[in-house]
Amino acid sequence: MANVIIIGNGPAGISTALYTTRAGIKTTIIGKDFGALGKASEIENYYGFRTPISGTELITNGIEGARRLGAEILTDEVVGISYEQKFTVITKENEYTADSVVIATGSSRTTPKIEGLKELEGYGVSYCAVCDAFFYKQKNVAVLGNGSYALHEALELFPTSASVTILTNGKEPDVSIPDIIQINTNTIKSVDGNGILEKVHFTDGSTLPISGLFIAIGIAGSSDLAKKIGAETKNNKITVDENMSTTVPGLYAAGDCTGGLLQISKAVYEGAKAGTEVIKYLRNT
Repeated sequence: MANVIIIGNGPAGISTALYTTRAGIKTTIIGKDFGALGKASEIENYYGFRTPISGTELITNGIEGARRLGAEILTDEVVGISYEQKFTVITKENEYTADSVVIATGSSRTTPKIEGLKELEGYGVSYCAVCDAFFYKQKNVAVLGNGSYALHEALELFPTSASVTILTNGKEPDVSIPDIIQINTNTIKSVDGNGILEKVHFTDGSTLPISGLFIAIGIAGSSDLAKKIGAETKNNKITVDENMSTTVPGLYAAGDCTGGLLQISKAVYEGAKAGTEVIKYLRNT
């Protein structure tokens, strides 16, 4: 049976699942938490509710509706996507294969506010290890972050780099870091270089000479996942056509991650559109 994996358990992802499950497609939804919508205490600008509803209740109702129709719901953190004959969705705990994937993880996170970082993007500062590791063969690199996503990026870089250091920027690591990866918990003051990244400055006065710095704070954002598999992005949003299809066949995106109006109604529409297009795609392949 053809299957689809939906990354994200919010309105866009669940809306997609309502269509794919009813079409008899094996559907798996992977989500880490309820995101920003889960923090909304009252929502009163969405159709169908006589009185305001909380974000948590709205998401929970959606998830239970998808589960009732047969969708598999997994709580896990997605750290990467790859493709070789089939899609492989890589999570903190496991790997899953799929015939089609829908990214519906909401809006990407913002760039950390570190002096010099923005100016060196593309000149030593990167947001995708699998995309750019090739350019740093046998060079010293670092990953900024302290969780599973940062560890995943560090392990991607390790086989080809001279050394890999995880920079936690003053935080304690949230995961166990293997001995092959170095750790620096100092707080970062700035990064600099003469037109290209050369070193990281810490608030205690120390420095770390590196050629590449990979940003992996928190969890992998939507555009991070898209870039890993070669899908086009622009301004941290995933580029899609009118059918919610990305530039990679079989890969779709819906919701805040595609930009535009950041509202539940738009996410639900795009999820429905993605769902109907996934059905067509899987029936024609």
